[in-house]
Parts: sequence; structure tokens; C-alpha cells
Amino acid sequence: MATSKREQLLDTALQLFYREGYHATGIERILAESGVAKMTLYKHFASKDELMLAALQRRHEQLATLLQAVFAQPPAQALQACFEGLQQWIAAADFCGCPFSHAAAEFQQAEHPLHQQARRHKVLLAELFNGALVQLGVAQPALLAQQLLLLFEGALSLAHVQGPAEQGRQAAAAASVLLVAAGVQLPPSR
Repeated sequence: MATSKREQLLDTALQLFYREGYHATGIERILAESGVAKMTLYKHFASKDELMLAALQRRHEQLATLLQAVFAQPPAQALQACFEGLQQWIAAADFCGCPFSHAAAEFQQAEHPLHQQARRHKVLLAELFNGALVQLGVAQPALLAQQLLLLFEGALSLAHVQGPAEQGRQAAAAASVLLVAAGVQLPPSR
């Protein structure tokens, strides 16, 4: 629940940008759905671009907190939990794909701040995968981390395009094959 007008704006903007896109969502729509006055919006954000970036940064912070909690577990368990969480995300009623991939697609120039924020989020996940794999002592942890990221991102992308189904479970099964081949002993599936 939003505790301030700024948070209320960010929460509403996040939901609308995620569901309908950045370009397709106008300021008037955000104001109408948030119940916040235009003057209040511009008191907190100088422009729609500033609001978009703040919203994406907020989503990054939320997911970073969640991912860091997942990766606080023993490394093999964390990797497994990450893919289990992926399936839960895909199966959620409000699933609309990856908000960071959406941002990168709408703002394709690599130097655009939203594209850069999307990249930072993807780098974080790769670093978490890599850190877990280093702890597990696998050969070529960076390569395996990239392969796991490809599975994770591919599942998100296909679930968005095809419609949510078993993409997370399928990615988890493929990740398990890669991890076992790398010598990782996985805990029993939950």
C-alpha cells in the first residue's frame, strides 16, 4: 500500500507501464488511476521520462531485494528456488512478461536511461547466478551463469508471447541438466 503521493504515483505508473507499455500510457491516465493531482506529480517528477525511470528503478529495487533473499540460501538451493520462483511469476494472474525487457524494447538505444536500467537488472541476475556457481566450484561459472540467464529470460519471453504455461518448469528442468552436468548436486525438488 502506498504511503505517500509519490509512492502512489510510482505504484500506479508501474502497473500501467507493465500492463500497457511506456509510450502507450499517458500522464492523464496515471493521474486518473492514482487519484493524484497533476501539480503533485510535477512536484515529484519533472517529466514523464523521470517518472518512467523512477518506476523502473523501483521495480528493480523490489526484485533485487527478493533475489538477494533467494540467493542468501545455500547456492544450489538458491539456483533451484530462482527457477521455481520464475514459474510462480509466470503463473501469476497479472503476468505480462518482463518489465525490463519491455523497457529495453521500447527504448532501444543503449544509452537511453531506461535501457540502461534494464541492462543493470539483467546484469544483477547474471552476477547472482555467477556468484552461486563460484561458491559451488563449477568450471567456467561465468559461461554457465550466462546459459542459466538465457534459460530464465527465454522462459519469460516465451511465456509472454505464447501465454503463460509451463515455461518456468521447462527452464528449471533444462537448468537442472546443465547444473548436474557441471557437477552440482541439487537438492530434491519441492
